[in-house]
Amino acid sequence: MFPFLDPTSGLIGFISLFALLYAASLVILFSTGSVMVLLNRRHPERRIQKRAPSHRAIDDIKSSMRQLSITSLCLAIGLFAQAKGWTLFAPVDLNWWSVPLFFVVSLILHDTWFYWGHRILHTKMFYRFHKPHHMTITPTVWSNDAGSSVDTLFAHSYYALVLFVLPIPPLVFLGHRVFDQVSAAIGHCGYEHFASASARKPWPLLCTLYHDQHHQYFVFNYANYFSFWDRLCGTIHPTYDGKVEGFEALYTETRLKGQGDQA
Repeated sequence: MFPFLDPTSGLIGFISLFALLYAASLVILFSTGSVMVLLNRRHPERRIQKRAPSHRAIDDIKSSMRQLSITSLCLAIGLFAQAKGWTLFAPVDLNWWSVPLFFVVSLILHDTWFYWGHRILHTKMFYRFHKPHHMTITPTVWSNDAGSSVDTLFAHSYYALVLFVLPIPPLVFLGHRVFDQVSAAIGHCGYEHFASASARKPWPLLCTLYHDQHHQYFVFNYANYFSFWDRLCGTIHPTYDGKVEGFEALYTETRLKGQGDQA
């Protein structure tokens, strides 16, 4: 896939891989953030909290840039180990079944990893590492990766370890990470643009409100991609589904008003 993922590549190959992954992470950070800022300005009525963000964007950006280097290191470790043949299994070939299968499997596994790691971070022993992220009660699109290095490792050491035991194709693995970073940025943007029936019971998907409520109330909505762990363990916020429906109604009202203005 990349020259520096050749099995014969050494330290220079690993450093090159890390540098490329980190550069790509920064591109995603700023491109996704810029798009969401513009979308938020276009739809101020979709703001979730009345409370203004307490952190300056520049502080969150600086912190996110530091933590993305750790995430990129985790990714580089997993991909490099797989390329060198240090993992239990070689990656399966890309085909019509392996791409969707391993993408979904990786999402479910990471969501499980994230949920239980997140629960641990909220215990008395570990909360000091997670507290910097929760200083932002009203999140912004720039605050997703802002926090401590231990916090980042709890969430993203998955990327360093899972390839040792699962033969996930590297392009699928990278696709998962891109989805993770983009969806998490949207989940912190502070505005609800994607509420739908698929983001509420009985479906397991999420929208921005989900993680925003976690920042508001601290002890609900711990998961990352799906709601099934929170529903199973009783940690989903009791108003979540109803508020998703409320945003759906807002979209309909806004659309009808726009059609009326054009008539």
